[in-house]
Amino acid sequence: MSALITLNDVYKVYRMGQEKIFAVNGVSFEIEEGEICCMKGPSGSGKSTLLHLMAGLDKPSKGTITIGKTRIDTLNENQLALFRQRYVGFIFQSYYLIPTLTALENVAMPLTFCGIPKSKRIKKAIELLEAVGLKDRMKHKPSEMSGGQQQRVSIARAFANNPKVIFADEPTGNLDTATTFEMMTLMTEMAKAWNQTMVIVTHYNEISG
Repeated sequence: MSALITLNDVYKVYRMGQEKIFAVNGVSFEIEEGEICCMKGPSGSGKSTLLHLMAGLDKPSKGTITIGKTRIDTLNENQLALFRQRYVGFIFQSYYLIPTLTALENVAMPLTFCGIPKSKRIKKAIELLEAVGLKDRMKHKPSEMSGGQQQRVSIARAFANNPKVIFADEPTGNLDTATTFEMMTLMTEMAKAWNQTMVIVTHYNEISG
């Protein structure tokens, strides 16, 4: 297997007055294509900052970040937005569903920006919602679903554009223990089934075990 994500001597430094805060301090590693990588650690350890750098949501102070053949640390904001749209899926702790849209509409929405016809968007969204066990909740809005159901919708949405890599930032932070393991199993099994690379940030030691 070849490396899909490569970080070389990556730093993220913040200034607080005269003091420098090293949120990420000289990190180098590779993640292979199809690998599921779990970054764990206590709150404030810099794991979410590192994930945001890898996902192109923030710029490193120093170092290089490559996904596939693309140096994302050199891209401008418009280029990054296009890159994420084509190659990256996101799952967050706060589900970030649009409250006025149904589950089906939330999952289909990212495909709109990819220029996919409506009939194909709907078909893909239905397939994904069925895959995450929400066949009977497709027409429900977020306020009509439990936290676990909303996270299932966000998982389906992350897979909608067949991304090369999926970044999950504390994806189960708002869920109870039983639902946490259920969601982690669901995400990782979907990624394995489609040979997608997944990077998960969590503070739960049990998950990565």
